[in-house]
Amino acid sequence: MSATTSVVASGRELFLDAIACQPTARRPLWVMRQAGRYLPEYRALRERHTFEELSGNAELAAQVTLQPLARFPLDAAIIFADLMSPVAALGLEVKFAPGPVLSRPVRTAADIAALRTPSRDEIAPSVMSALRMVKKELRGQRALLGFAGAPWSIAAYLVQGRGSPGFPALRALAAADPALVNLLLTKLTDLIIDYVHAQFEAGADAVQLFDTWAGLLSRDSWTRLVRPHIARFLEETRGAGRPRILFLQDASHLVPAYAELPSEALAVDWREDLAALRRAVGPDKGLQGNLDPAILVAGPGPTRDAARALLAAVPARGHIVNLGHGITPEAPIESVQALVDAVHAEHTS
Repeated sequence: MSATTSVVASGRELFLDAIACQPTARRPLWVMRQAGRYLPEYRALRERHTFEELSGNAELAAQVTLQPLARFPLDAAIIFADLMSPVAALGLEVKFAPGPVLSRPVRTAADIAALRTPSRDEIAPSVMSALRMVKKELRGQRALLGFAGAPWSIAAYLVQGRGSPGFPALRALAAADPALVNLLLTKLTDLIIDYVHAQFEAGADAVQLFDTWAGLLSRDSWTRLVRPHIARFLEETRGAGRPRILFLQDASHLVPAYAELPSEALAVDWREDLAALRRAVGPDKGLQGNLDPAILVAGPGPTRDAARALLAAVPARGHIVNLGHGITPEAPIESVQALVDAVHAEHTS
């Protein structure tokens, strides 16, 4: 797209051009967890519905997905779901208290053998319905993002049984029986490949793979245990022709390894120097991020200053502005507006 035509580009076009490292009139912007607890309209829904109801009911999930776009001119909607949304298709029961809790952890070969092998249309059908609803409402003006948890990050909850600092049960199992962990990761990779293909079929323009707990492992352990599964995911979803964003947090020692993987974009947390990462990876991989979510809690002034500093430091081409992790419930609405205003004030071409 030329500089002259990109002036009137839709948010969807801005997003897709940026992730393809093409010139854009300004950088696209979306915010991780933009549909969530910092919004009063979301909190009003939560007073009437549980998280399971909001994420598991297509109409409610679509409504929540669209809430931030009604308030802010963001360039992408990300479907409202949970990292664990596809896990029920394996025959596992997951509750939220408030994070995911499994009635029975997966820790043995028998546990893994008991997991179902679902067909594609059995995997989180309400998520697919919500995607189709949101796609219709967006009318091609904003990008629609799907997402999935990376196999290792889902395995953390399956083995531990619930969220836990450092997920010691998973790390212990990886040390005691890496072949068993590899078997579980293979099963989860199969699930996630089908889950992401189903999201593309339902209308997602791109997906983000969240490897939230990638940093639990050393580089050597990650290379042996996790890298083959991420590589297979990328290989088997490449044919869909849709961008894949890899996100990892609190894993500085793994950023160079993730950058080498053939994803269209890499998203990193606020601990990373995004300008240095651009120099390291070159001009042909999209980068996303990476303001500290706590800056938004500090108010619109600090948010505006930090956003301007990020824009000044990171080359515009191939950069999608976002936070380095999810927006927190304490962030004031005015801070999000300040971020939007700072990004929209920049003209890159």
